[in-house]
Amino acid sequence: MASPLHIKGIRKAFGKGDKAVEVLKRIDIDVAPGEFLILVGPSGCGKSTLLNIIAGLEEPTEGELHIGGKNVIGMPPAQRDIAMVFQSYALYPTMSVADNIGFALEMRKVPKAEREKRIQEVAAILQIQHLLDRRPAQLSGGQRQRVAMGRALARDPQLFLFDEPLSNLDAKLRVEMRAEIKRLHQHSGITTVYVTHDQIEAMTLGSRIAVMKDGILQQIGTPDQIYRRPANTYVGGFIGSPTMNFINGRVERAGEGGRFVFEGGALDIPCPEGPEATLGQRPEHIHLNADASWRGEVVLVEPTGADTYVVVKTAVGLITVREAANTKVAVGDNVGMTVSGRHNNWFDKTTGARITEMDSSSLFVG
Repeated sequence: MASPLHIKGIRKAFGKGDKAVEVLKRIDIDVAPGEFLILVGPSGCGKSTLLNIIAGLEEPTEGELHIGGKNVIGMPPAQRDIAMVFQSYALYPTMSVADNIGFALEMRKVPKAEREKRIQEVAAILQIQHLLDRRPAQLSGGQRQRVAMGRALARDPQLFLFDEPLSNLDAKLRVEMRAEIKRLHQHSGITTVYVTHDQIEAMTLGSRIAVMKDGILQQIGTPDQIYRRPANTYVGGFIGSPTMNFINGRVERAGEGGRFVFEGGALDIPCPEGPEATLGQRPEHIHLNADASWRGEVVLVEPTGADTYVVVKTAVGLITVREAANTKVAVGDNVGMTVSGRHNNWFDKTTGARITEMDSSSLFVG
């Protein structure tokens, strides 16, 4: 049965006194049984340190950690009933695939017949039955990662921990392995915490995403919530590819019939109260319009097959627009732009924090 994970007030500092470096700043996260939680953020944000604390490889400076309702602070990793999949695979090179998968079961003195049955079950789930007699050196990167996942799955743990497991794979194989990991989670139902710096992995894999920066939890929510209603400009800029566009300006007129004025242009869209604000718009919500008064010069055209991304240089900076695949536009063209006005994300110009929505308001459709 899937187990919950409770993280409360976790703080981690390396060093002492004035030289202490605080890498986690009181993290609070509750992970429901069977949930797939993604910890995402840039290098140095503290996500791997938090994962190591959950695994028992690091001890927190302060805070509580409960797995399956049991306080595991101070408990050795071997007693936490977790399974971890590393970026480096960490397979035993002299052992066969079958022996690698079954090694943890052997250490637990599981009877041979039961152990072999479990190895076959796991191999079937991961579709690696034909590889059981090979050694790691005879496998591709994707096959090695499947074996690493099989070794974790064989134990039927309370908690799966993944530490950037796809970083060593090429782009095509990463896509395949994302689907494999998602299928594995759906099959096992085991509570999972997955660390990545790749926001595409975060969006496609997680049932919830925890976005981190500088040891601080910036926002936690479903992929849709994180994408459509980012808590601040950092989250809006980190999640989404291409990134969210940000336009600094002033609110000339607030309300449903609002007007937002900025250097080089103005938009008649619903606006919040307050003299200044930052408007966040996803590329898919900005459109090229020959008759629009807000204009700029095309500096880059990126066809992707299904869409074409057009980067426009304006007085407020570079703006990325997502258009149809057959859009006829070239570098150097002077183009106009409009926004839908119903997908506005408003942020405080000074702090970057999302401006609080008002109840029953149509001004902040995200």
